[in-house]
Amino acid sequence: MSRKGECWDNAPMERFFGSLKSEWVPDDGYSSEHEARVDVQRYVMRYNNVRLHSYNDYRSPVAMEKLAA
Repeated sequence: MSRKGECWDNAPMERFFGSLKSEWVPDDGYSSEHEARVDVQRYVMRYNNVRLHSYNDYRSPVAMEKLAA
């Protein structure tokens, strides 16, 4: 949730969930909560370690953090 009057506070999470829904979640949904949890965890691992982000000069978030360290 964003602070009052600060609509940009929540923008990164909105972007993440938008990508999750459009790139990963099946159109017909999941058959169980367990299946959804396992699949979303796979997406988070992919998002942080493999998926390239244009904002990070086409590097993954993990690779960008290593570069910054």
